[in-house]
Amino acid sequence: MKDHVELRSGAYADSVTLLQVSRAVQATPGVVAAQVAMATGLNLEVLEGMGFDIPASSPNDMVVALRLDDDADVATALAAVDAALAPTRPGTGDTTVAPPRTTGAALRRAGRGAIALVSVPGASATVEAMDALEAGHDVMVFSDNVPVAEEVALKTYAASRGALVMGPDCGTAVIDGVGLGFANAVRPGRIGLVAASGTGCQQLLALLHHAGATHDGVGVRHALGVGGRDLSAAVGGTSTREALRRLDADPDVDLVVVVSKPPAPEVAEALARDAEALGTPVELGLLGRGQRDLTTVAEAVLARLGLEAPQWPVHGVDHTAAATGPLLRGLFVGGTLCDEAMLMATEALGPVRSNIPLSDDLALGDELLVDQHTMVDFGDDALTQGRAHPMIDPTLRNEQLARAAADPGTGVILLDLVLGHGAEPDPASLLAPAIEAARAERAIPVVVSLVGTDLDPQGLDATRDALVAAGAEVHLSNASATRRALDLIGAAQ
Repeated sequence: MKDHVELRSGAYADSVTLLQVSRAVQATPGVVAAQVAMATGLNLEVLEGMGFDIPASSPNDMVVALRLDDDADVATALAAVDAALAPTRPGTGDTTVAPPRTTGAALRRAGRGAIALVSVPGASATVEAMDALEAGHDVMVFSDNVPVAEEVALKTYAASRGALVMGPDCGTAVIDGVGLGFANAVRPGRIGLVAASGTGCQQLLALLHHAGATHDGVGVRHALGVGGRDLSAAVGGTSTREALRRLDADPDVDLVVVVSKPPAPEVAEALARDAEALGTPVELGLLGRGQRDLTTVAEAVLARLGLEAPQWPVHGVDHTAAATGPLLRGLFVGGTLCDEAMLMATEALGPVRSNIPLSDDLALGDELLVDQHTMVDFGDDALTQGRAHPMIDPTLRNEQLARAAADPGTGVILLDLVLGHGAEPDPASLLAPAIEAARAERAIPVVVSLVGTDLDPQGLDATRDALVAAGAEVHLSNASATRRALDLIGAAQ
């Protein structure tokens, strides 16, 4: 094989586009591997790990790295790169209506009531979001890597205008049944969610949708994401309070559920007081030590509605499965799902190391695989700089899956897979072969929480069946999957 690497200075495309370009080029005859990416630190580390020799570069450079068969033509492969990039370049033809040049201009054209969705590199997101707020609109900031001080400034300004900032790093929202970001397709109903957590919101959406198959009237009207830091001490719950006010004023919402990553204690206490003052009942699902898991929260919501919780589905159970080593490895694309599993595992196993640790002394460094129980959130900001979110590009997670399986200390691997609009259109085609390869040398148990609904575009049943065929045990409930992994590791709660 032969390698070809070149830098294209000043060229730019977003990470999702470059992922699609890489996959298209890799399908070219003679191309063994193709990575087209911006030259961020994380991307360079990945490329070097693949064995590419990368020249000196800056994050403003686009790297084209190709590995070819000996007899393949480099020019043909580069032509495939150019062809794949061509649709992303601005057209040169005349148009009758010029596209808006700024966020403010776009919102003025959209009219009152439009929500601005900001999805640009984090360094530019605050300016765009502020333009939207000044134009009189609510804003959803999908972008991550936004400094917390800028988040506070945005939300303080929004509060002064009665506006709502969803985010930064707001991955999921549902407005009047319309999904934004990574949103599951769910049946409508009279429940409102406020979510300082993207995948935590999706877990509740999936569980409530499943319950609604047997209980009429269980459904979600709105799910207002507020960003994972909103209930931190620095931000203080500014957007959560505005979201609660709006849902309380909505006559079509009978019950509000708040879901969050572990909040700051003082913010959680203030939130509980605010919730008690509302006319609409509120169920708090705030993760933390000694708090309920999200599945238990979903069951409490059903109980408030006078309904019994269904049996949460499990498929692919292998009653002969046993841990092959002493350590639990959790590899997650959802930060809240990682938090939930880590809280449960810590109670059963003791300390768990993580890149989003429960305490600073348990933080992982650059080495994500150590000789201790570990839980890794591949959607954390540090692992998404210049890369698509792992719900779109699972490359890093799949590489770590192979490493974890090869480590003789690994006894059980715990994964999540999150479906919905915006996510990888066929995630099973990427994860199932990785699971099968991980189990090729030894039958290491792999337990998966599959978060999704039967209305999601990926196909819940087809995705589940592919994972089961690869040797995984698949749960709809992340808490149920975690308990199963703990059972297999020999430390049931």
